[in-house]
Order: sequence, then structure tokens, then C-alpha cells
Amino acid sequence: MDLHQPHLISDCLIHVFTFLTDEDLISASSVCQDWHQAAETPWLWRRMCLQRWTFCNIAVLGSEGVDHSWKRYFLRRLHLEMKMTKGRTGGYTCKSLRGHTGRVVGFVYLQESSAQLPHLWNASATVCSASADGTVRAWNIQNGEPLWCSPVQSPLTGIVSDEQHEVVITADSTGLIKTWQGQTGQEVASFSAGSPHCTLLQYSVNDNWFLTVGTSQGAVCTLADSALAKRSSVMVCDSFKVNTLLVSPDKKWIMAGTKDNDDLSPKVIYTESLTSPSEDEDPLCQSVPVIGCQAAVFIPTQPARLAIIHHSERPNNKVLSVFDVSIKKTKYKSEIQVQQVGSFPLTLNTRSSHVLLEAKDSNCLVLAADQELWVYSLKGALLASFKEHTLPISSMCVDSFRVVTASQDLSLRVLTWRNDGDRGPTLESQYHLLGGSHTMSRGFTHVACDYSSIVASVEGKDGKDVLKAYSFTS
Repeated sequence: MDLHQPHLISDCLIHVFTFLTDEDLISASSVCQDWHQAAETPWLWRRMCLQRWTFCNIAVLGSEGVDHSWKRYFLRRLHLEMKMTKGRTGGYTCKSLRGHTGRVVGFVYLQESSAQLPHLWNASATVCSASADGTVRAWNIQNGEPLWCSPVQSPLTGIVSDEQHEVVITADSTGLIKTWQGQTGQEVASFSAGSPHCTLLQYSVNDNWFLTVGTSQGAVCTLADSALAKRSSVMVCDSFKVNTLLVSPDKKWIMAGTKDNDDLSPKVIYTESLTSPSEDEDPLCQSVPVIGCQAAVFIPTQPARLAIIHHSERPNNKVLSVFDVSIKKTKYKSEIQVQQVGSFPLTLNTRSSHVLLEAKDSNCLVLAADQELWVYSLKGALLASFKEHTLPISSMCVDSFRVVTASQDLSLRVLTWRNDGDRGPTLESQYHLLGGSHTMSRGFTHVACDYSSIVASVEGKDGKDVLKAYSFTS
């Protein structure tokens, strides 16, 4: 510091500015030229971005030649989050996507903008929906325009997508599985699983594309590449429908189970033994030591940690158990180890078998049943609970920014995460989004989100379901 020059040198000033909030930093930039220059330092705004969101998608920052791009990123993302948090009229647009003449069985984002990788400058998002009317339809959800429609086939029963390759995968009531090019709707390949109900799971291992299919007969069939070439098949549920199918974050494990038999245990299968099976060995498979699986989820920030809601010894009581899955290899054989790392009873005042379970991070689980929503830690601590719907919750979407619940009462409830000091993350209820008229509709059935939009399907009393698309503008 030069006593004859009563101002801070630039490095000192930048250090002082690290203690300011974004609002104070903007105010400081208008004090004088020196303060303005220091407050516009990209490093300050980059630091602020990473402190608030941990990870930022620098691919959306634009050209390196754009001045103060980290500041633009911070302000734009913050502005968008504020609109999504408040949900005020004018902060979003709502489009009704009409065209299906049957029940919507599911829909997927073709290019998802997740909370970790938000495309803040992406003006359009595409959603593909599957219906019992036998068609797949693609929509631009910002302007509500249809993009393409597939030829009519047997009633569709499920849909998933591969966002990286922009491929949509569907299954119909005859067990015919098809892949579609997401941008054009052109059929790529087909495979007959011979099952009236198929559960679909798409994933990639070392850049190799796979689709695992759970059938009504209790088998798990794995297909490879865009040609849907059959790689393996294994029986896991003894003639009961496979309706729970998950892949672990490290892609080493597939969890398969049924909700239709309270005496059966779910199984974990070594993915490599499905995708690259050995001719003289059966797929490596191990039962999880619980029965009556009601819901399950892999913890997204752990390699292979599995949470399962299952029946307890007492009637109508449910337990949540957490397991770590690993493989032990010796010179002569390999064994799957399923080690329980936690278990606690759930205080769910419901006899309903329709229980929803999602995971936010390594320490947080979100459950929904009937009209209620709960947030638990993995150690069993109840962090928050809500009962704001008047009819049962039919679907929910969970990411690192918010939770959205869809209900038969024809409303969506938006809740956002906040850090509650030593207790860690908890939820804060924000607002409802309404879906239309009860005289015309029976309620919401499915919901999905990307970073700047929410899409939900409304069951029409006339049998013609409608998609509602809520887009928050930045």
C-alpha cells in the first residue's frame, strides 16, 4: 500500500471482494474505475459459480472472447433459478401438447438439460411421448409444436431414451421393441421379446451401447448396439413380471426384481456377465437378502450402493435397507457380495404398494406414498415431510435443485433444496402448478424435468391424454 496513493492495489482489492455477495459485488463495481475493474475479474465470478453450484457447464459460456462470461453465466443461472423457485405468473409459459388419442404411458427428454449440466442458452427442448394409441410423438415443448409422429403399431407400454445418441426406445403390448432416431422419428431397429409387458433399461459401458429388458415371464434379456442383437437372457423372477430394473452408477451392476410377489427377493447381476456372457458359465447373479421389494434406487454418488423399500416381519410395515454391492474374485471363481450397511423402519401411514423412491446424493432419500412426501437420511433420520396434495402422488422427479411431485388432484408441487446447517440438505415447499379442469381430466400420471422446464401428462376422461409443458424463461 502506498500511503500517498489511498487505494488498494488490484490483487488486494480482488481478495477483499471474495468476501462479498453477488449483489454487493455488483454494487462495488459502480464505485470507481479501479473497483469496477476488480469486480469484473472473471476469476471472482467463476469462484462464485462453483461455490453456489459445485459444478458448472462451461460449454455453455460461449466464445472465450466474450467478456466476463462467468459473470453472465452466474447472473443468467441465478435469474432462472429465482423464476423456478417463485413460480410466478409470467415467469413461465404453459403449453398443452395435444395429439395422442390414448393413454400416455411415458415420455422422455431427448436432450436433457440436467441440474449439473444446464444448457442456459438452449432455446428449445424436445420431449418424446409414447401412448396406448400405438404412436410415439416428439414435441418442441417451448412452442408446443409437434415435430414428428411414428406409424401406428400395437399399444405402447414403455419408453426410454439415450440422450447421448439421441435415440428413443419403445416397447409395445406384443413385446416388440423398437429404436427411433430422436430428431427425425426414423425407425432404426426392432427386436421381439415376446412379452406383453417389458421394462426397459438403457446404458453404456465403455462407449458400448446396451439395452436390458425385463419381461412378463421373469426373464432379463440384454441387447447390444443399434441393431438390438441379443447377447444374453437369464431368469430372475420365477414367472413373475420384472418391473424393477436399475443400473448402478459405475455400470457394473443390474438390479432386477418384481413388486408382484411378496415372497421373492430382488437380484443383483454382474453387468459384464450379461453384456459379454461366457458360453460355459451362467450369468453372475445374487439375491438381495430382503423380500417383497416395493421400490429401489441406486445412490447416484456411490459406485454401487442400493437402497430398497421392502416388507418387514410385521404386516403392512415397511423397512428401508441399504446395501453395498461388490465382487470378490479368487483364482478359481468370482462371488457377488451384498453387504447391508443400514436399515430402519419407515413411518409410512399407508397400505398402498405404490411407493416412489428417489435419491438426491449420498446422504438423502426422497419417498412418496399416497398424498405424503418424506425426506430421509441414509441413517434413518427424518429430515422433512409434506402432505400438501389432496389425492395420491402418482409420480415425482428429483434432481439437485428441486423435487416435483405430480398428483391425481391435478396439481404439481414444486419444492427446492436448501442446506439446513448441520442437518444437511432438506426441502422447502414453494408452489403449485395446476393442470387444468377436473371435469375434463382425472389427474397427473407422469412428470419429468430438465433444468428449465417441467413436463407432465394429464389423464383425460375421454381417453385422450394431454401433455402439459411448463417452460421457465431466462
